Amino acid sequence: MLNEKFTGVGVALVTPFTEEGQVDYQALGDMVNYVIEGGVDYIVALGTTAETPTLYNSERAVIAMYTAHKINGRVPLVMGCGGNSTSEVLDQLREFDLRGADAILSVTPYYNKPSQEGLYQHFKTIAENSPLPVILYNIPGRSGVNMTAETTLRLAREIPNIIGIKEASGNLEQMQQILDNRPEGFLVLSGDDGITIDLMERGGDGVISVAANTFPKRFMECINRAKKGDYAAARAAWEEANMEEAVAALFAEGNPVGAKCALSVMGKIGPTMRLPLVPGTEQLRERFKMLIEKYDLH
Repeated sequence: MLNEKFTGVGVALVTPFTEEGQVDYQALGDMVNYVIEGGVDYIVALGTTAETPTLYNSERAVIAMYTAHKINGRVPLVMGCGGNSTSEVLDQLREFDLRGADAILSVTPYYNKPSQEGLYQHFKTIAENSPLPVILYNIPGRSGVNMTAETTLRLAREIPNIIGIKEASGNLEQMQQILDNRPEGFLVLSGDDGITIDLMERGGDGVISVAANTFPKRFMECINRAKKGDYAAARAAWEEANMEEAVAALFAEGNPVGAKCALSVMGKIGPTMRLPLVPGTEQLRERFKMLIEKYDLH
């Protein structure tokens, strides 16, 4: 089944920049190899963690093509394709080269705070015009609006091209309501690294992860155990790697500031952000140096 491509761990890939603030394609290609070699199940390009709001449309198009070319079929690819103007999202669907992608991830519209009916019509329109299956992305902390379980389930039942949701509300009761009432095959993916094992134990299908950018091997050691249903072993691996503190550090100064800071400490990419985001502080760098060395998070 197509949906099985997107169980387990999808990594919300960062966009590396040069010191001058240009997209660093060499480092981006190295990141693709790093996370694939680390064992991730699929890659999500041009999501929130990719600093997509600061990327020009022309850059997004090139990143999409480059990432698909670099993956070269080794793992599935989900392409971020969202916004707060439905017509502009449709423009993206027409203009992007999606030939290397297997699905799109589309975020709840931010800032303009649509009603639940507005959210339904937005995603219905996108799904009916998308050449690829659609994974919804609910992240009220960034978008300013929560898509309720009722709206998610309505979309899941009524729109065949909508195959799952990345749920980053942090509300396990809301996620449980979706899990209990979803149609067969509809994916429920965590948008928060820290609750992934809990969600999977409740019947969830995995996570679209920030931590898998930075510590893919150690993160996969935990989630692979959960995929086998051994949640005790998954939690033991999580505690052994002190993933709770590592994940907390990743978000201490915002995302993807933490991810880029950790990756720069490991020499994978530079720490450069595009304004209004700024690189991690020296205190955060020291925190990551300690965690990476002490818990072998390489």
